[in-house]
Amino acid sequence: MAETAAKPKPAPEAEQDLTDGFNLVIDALKLNGLTTIYGVPGIPITDFGRMAQAAGIRVISFRHEQNAGYAASIAGFLTKKPGVCLTVSAPGFLNGLTALAHATTNCFPMILISGSSEREIVDLQQGDYEEMDQLAIAKPLCKAAFRVLHAADIGIGVARAIRAAVSGRPGGVYLDLPAKLFGQVMDAEAGKKSLVKVIDAAPAQIPAPDVIKRALDVLKGAKKPLIILGKGAAYAQADDAIRTFVEKSGIPFLPMSMAKGLLPDTHPQCAGAARSTVLKDSDVVMLIGARLNWLLSHGKGKAWGDAPKKFIQIDIEPKEMDSNVEIVAPVVGDIGSCVSALLQGMGAKWPSPQADWVNAVTSKREENIAKMAPRLMNNNSPMDYHGALGVLRTIVKERPDAILVNEGANTLDLARGIIDMYQPRKRLDVGTWGIMGIGMGYAVGAAIETGKPVLCVEGDSAFGFSGMEVETICRYKLPVCIVIFNNDGIYRGTDVNTVSSDPAPTVFVKGSRYDKMIEAFGGVGVNATSPDELKRAVNAAMDSGKPTLINAVLDPAAGSESGRIGNLNPQSKIRKN
Repeated sequence: MAETAAKPKPAPEAEQDLTDGFNLVIDALKLNGLTTIYGVPGIPITDFGRMAQAAGIRVISFRHEQNAGYAASIAGFLTKKPGVCLTVSAPGFLNGLTALAHATTNCFPMILISGSSEREIVDLQQGDYEEMDQLAIAKPLCKAAFRVLHAADIGIGVARAIRAAVSGRPGGVYLDLPAKLFGQVMDAEAGKKSLVKVIDAAPAQIPAPDVIKRALDVLKGAKKPLIILGKGAAYAQADDAIRTFVEKSGIPFLPMSMAKGLLPDTHPQCAGAARSTVLKDSDVVMLIGARLNWLLSHGKGKAWGDAPKKFIQIDIEPKEMDSNVEIVAPVVGDIGSCVSALLQGMGAKWPSPQADWVNAVTSKREENIAKMAPRLMNNNSPMDYHGALGVLRTIVKERPDAILVNEGANTLDLARGIIDMYQPRKRLDVGTWGIMGIGMGYAVGAAIETGKPVLCVEGDSAFGFSGMEVETICRYKLPVCIVIFNNDGIYRGTDVNTVSSDPAPTVFVKGSRYDKMIEAFGGVGVNATSPDELKRAVNAAMDSGKPTLINAVLDPAAGSESGRIGNLNPQSKIRKN
């Protein structure tokens, strides 16, 4: 019997090319140019961090989510793209939430992405691992909040988060990604088609011609005009237009702390050293990216004097107008468009401010600078704030491209007035909330985003909020020099507990050596006891680019209660022992 030919086996079905939630989130971020993530790994996002790094996204892993969030927030300020912070569920999410609220308050674009428990378990309150309705908690504290439940919606979810973060008045956005979402599988081609590239995320908002004319008419009628530049003006990156407008107007300008350097603090029109005079005596005030909140005494009261004021305000948010006082000339739009329109409306010639006003401001500024100069040149040991800050003032002048991060009570308040800035977006500090703890997160974010050397000037109390991130700085070999003004306590280290052996609430361990901390992680530690030693140590650190921590020993009696905002710290009239 003849053998029959073997039947050919049917060809196997072509394997379907698949993707999943992990890859879709990564692809959505990369498609929109978000190539750095700040965060802390853990359940359920550990693998996401590994995969993102393998896909070419830079993943900066912190020791605490709040500090990662501050890094993301300042990344948003510096780049005008949303900084991305990635956290685990529940406690990790809550740790990141402080930074998200901070970003929203300060108008920094940021996206907090957190893994979360499954909806069906959370909604029935069945006790899942780290169970929490994170979306509901986040909503009141950020600009927008979204949850993605299906892999096919990841692209649109990321797109909505990006647009919400940067459009109009920027702010923080929360994106909730339940654990089950990451493992969802779908066809790769369909997944690719589901991704969204955001087009014109922050479109220009151009003011109407009559609005510009009204503002210029008010400004032209002023006898003692003043321009106040806020951090919104720095964020706008309309540096050339702002400088041209200020110089063409001839009007004295007062920079808020994070707007310092838009024009150099040494510019002849800068009224920073005559702040009290210009606030009190001006008659027309133009606010560019600044809000009349507590930092400007709400535009009223003793700080503003008795002379009636007219306010012109440029802001992208219409609801900001008349928040505290009447705004006679509101200009609503993005700052770049508004300032450009003002320049065009000024024409070829613009009348200079009255000479007696300009001369009065100049005279007061020079008087105050001369009065301060001797205090900044002392070489006391232990140091006081002025001697130490005088050294740092000179170093920043010699290194204007370096980024200054600054926080504390006295350390912040005195440095703001003493250290001149020469370039925009080089001074980063606590912002609108006046909070403690931004230091190490900002330092990491600034170094990563700009590649520039960072000088981080901290009070010893402020450093305590984020000090463990010195390990992060060393791990990533960042060019960060930390200077801790160590006066042994909060405000000062001289308080005494008269009723027990416990230290007073504001007193730390005497003679602490913070410089030893960074040495444990391979960084450079220096103990500086005089301005001369401090100068040598900071210059060496900035030259080397190595992670460095300098313990600047200050007199424990140096400092005042709450720095310059002691009026906000209620004092008891009754003392009981």
